Amino acid sequence: MLFQPSVIALLLAATLSLVMVAAAAPFAWQILRRWDLGSGSELQLQLERRTYLFSTLAAFVCASQLLALLLFVFTADRLSAMFVGAMCAVGALNADAWGFPALLLQVVLFFLAALWLVLNHVDTRARNYPLVRLKYALLLGLTPLLALSAWLQWSYFRGLKADIITSCCGSLFSGDSNHGVAGEMAGLAPLPAMLWFYGSLGLAALLTAWHAWSGRLGLLAGLSSGAAFVGGIGGIVSFLSLYLYEHPHHHCPFCILKPEYDYQGYALYLPLFAATAAGMGSGVLQLVRRVRGLEQIAPAASRRLATVAAWGFGLLLCLAAGMMAGSRLVLLEP
Repeated sequence: MLFQPSVIALLLAATLSLVMVAAAAPFAWQILRRWDLGSGSELQLQLERRTYLFSTLAAFVCASQLLALLLFVFTADRLSAMFVGAMCAVGALNADAWGFPALLLQVVLFFLAALWLVLNHVDTRARNYPLVRLKYALLLGLTPLLALSAWLQWSYFRGLKADIITSCCGSLFSGDSNHGVAGEMAGLAPLPAMLWFYGSLGLAALLTAWHAWSGRLGLLAGLSSGAAFVGGIGGIVSFLSLYLYEHPHHHCPFCILKPEYDYQGYALYLPLFAATAAGMGSGVLQLVRRVRGLEQIAPAASRRLATVAAWGFGLLLCLAAGMMAGSRLVLLEP
């Protein structure tokens, strides 16, 4: 399994990301201890010159984490064809104990990397670099997570064997499943699940749109975006997948990524992840809007991100409604 092209790409990206962040760690520590923009010392001038290089490296690492999540899911889906009992990525992830932990950590890194890129964007636009210490403190915090992610991916792919008999998605995403959260979401009744899905996404769309228009309630818009992500995933598992499969008991959120379902899952997940990251980024910028040098930059960037989030959540709501309307499955009688 280690010699699959996509597996090699993932392991290489994880290794390079870890190496670059580890190389930047001593500089980040020096920034935390010695940065003083008011000083004209030789050390300060060196730090200012080198921060461009290390910020570029860190931005590259974070951008690679955004793409790594998509590649990881795509790779797991493709590997599922090699295992007996696997129907989709769930079977491949279940083939080794480290599969789902690696995926969940990659999701966490996706959002943390997106937030770091947001902070880096506004910081580089300010003349006094007011967030430079915060950026590099966060970068130091990302280092152990990147190391753990690289180790999990290596352990997962190394442990995969073609002769493994794995379980299909039906055993995990089922209303009768004992697999914790997945089983709970799959077991939700259709009406409460729909209210949860459309309510959380609709609220996030309204709050982000209001913030984009008025500049108010930015922090609340960011919090609602995070809640909408949970509601979006829960809705896809509990009822929306049923409409896509036109089957009342197939709750898998991964099979909808397959070609036999016209890759409709990507049409749902891409706006959900993008809108959530933009909405949360908009909320984070509200926390730094009064920092000296960012009084104009942070609010303007926050409103632009809120616009992206509002369009993303609105698009997802329209797509979900259209998919339900075009399905032959009926869960709720009129």
